[in-house]
Amino acid sequence: LCFDVERSRRWILSETSKLPYHCEQCGKTFTQLSHLKEHLRVHNGQRPYHCEQCGKTFTHMSKRPYKCDQCEKTFTIASNLKTHQRIHTGERPCKCDQCGKTFTTAGHLKTHQRIHTGERPYECDQCGKTFVTMRVLKEHLRIHTGEKPYDCDQCGKTFTVARHLKTHQRIHRGERPYVCGQCGKTFTTATSHLKIHQRIHTRERPYECDQCGKSFTKMTGLVRHQRIHTGEKPYECDQCGNAFTTSYTLKIHQRIHTGERPYECDQCGNAFTAASTLKIHQRIHTGERPYECDQCGNAFTAASTLKIHQHPSPSHNFTPTTQIHLHFTSVLTLVHSQI
Repeated sequence: LCFDVERSRRWILSETSKLPYHCEQCGKTFTQLSHLKEHLRVHNGQRPYHCEQCGKTFTHMSKRPYKCDQCEKTFTIASNLKTHQRIHTGERPCKCDQCGKTFTTAGHLKTHQRIHTGERPYECDQCGKTFVTMRVLKEHLRIHTGEKPYDCDQCGKTFTVARHLKTHQRIHRGERPYVCGQCGKTFTTATSHLKIHQRIHTRERPYECDQCGKSFTKMTGLVRHQRIHTGEKPYECDQCGNAFTTSYTLKIHQRIHTGERPYECDQCGNAFTAASTLKIHQRIHTGERPYECDQCGNAFTAASTLKIHQHPSPSHNFTPTTQIHLHFTSVLTLVHSQI
């Protein structure tokens, strides 16, 4: 369990308790007052060092002499380079004794363990929301301030955090560096896209609703689902006042007002407000019916059609004619729910 790192960490903690200069914001300690003053720039936002080439400002005037020979990233100290190189070697020496998950550093392990302990020590003074790390709190605060300091030079889109800009720029470059070993599908990010995609293959659904037991591959899926139970519809249309559970559903709905139908069938020219509706429509041309009833073998183009078939009202009589009617009724219902 990351023995050397953990032993070193304990020693550092014992030694740092003797250090005379203490940051009241985060508890970090320093040997010299000048080091503490330099550190305080992180908290007060002071960025006195200015790049003459691009205008970007920095808290420290740091030289970065340690360079990674794999990706050319540079570091101020050798130990940071060594830790970084574990990304390339795949080494993850720090293991969680609760769930077995492994990490490249003891710090990442400690942060992860807060999931198990429920500890969220960093609280937003605007809305009371709590976070496991100071970094995530700082990023969250930009929601309240409206600050989006990271600007795409290709399309002008702005972002609250640098990594979101970096990921976004891959769209312009066509770069998809993360490959699924199971099916070969490629992604722009390792954690938020590839990792979540891989749960399709592993069938892992770690986020469970405590109201009904339904589980999800992503936390965002669980949050959206829970709005069914709470009745919360935070996204409101400024044209007609209709409210929705997700920003995506609102976006699709607003196309009713704009008349936008960006998804066009290349077989017949019919256009749709949502990609999912186009996909279902195209099954009319391909004959694909992927949703099959395990009771009678009837197959359907949409999951919603199968659901209606499996739970009919007493008045339903499933003749071939009513099956066709059911198919188009459910597709129209789906379209209406999405627009």
